[in-house]
Amino acid sequence: MIESTKKIVVTGGPGTGKTTLIDTLKDKEFHCLPEISRQVTLEAREQGIEQLFLTDPLLFSKKLLEGRVNQFIESLNLTKNLVFFDRGIPDVVAYLDYIGDDYPALFEEACKEHLYDQVFLLPPWEDIYISDNERYENFDQAKRIHEHLERTYSRFGYHLTEVPTGTPESRTEFIINNLL
Repeated sequence: MIESTKKIVVTGGPGTGKTTLIDTLKDKEFHCLPEISRQVTLEAREQGIEQLFLTDPLLFSKKLLEGRVNQFIESLNLTKNLVFFDRGIPDVVAYLDYIGDDYPALFEEACKEHLYDQVFLLPPWEDIYISDNERYENFDQAKRIHEHLERTYSRFGYHLTEVPTGTPESRTEFIINNLL
């Protein structure tokens, strides 16, 4: 039996190729837990709220926090050697810091209580950046979010491994070759 599943976060600002990278890892039969912000956004739209993050950032962030904590807890029961997360709990704090909103202490407590084993950070990459209905930030905003992600993960004691730009396959190979 596996002693503990290694928890690996793939993070970065919007439009950096995280989801494509997670999909490539899935294709290689790695266990991956999806990004949940699009799901939260779509559920809010079904309730008539076009952009929940813009309308009520704290409520949106609470829903994300709850979902990411649930993913973390789910990972504790896995019998896999490792699991990849498309974003981690500290992403929620980074985004709230980015917009300058105050938030309850439970957000930081969740970051301290649910620790990942390794974090890979994807840098801003203008060549692949695309805005869409769920990604409303422009590229300059995406760069600022990246800076907040770097600061937030570092503040919680993580060493970040930056993933170079390249094909999804080369980025996946980089991650696999740099697992601790």
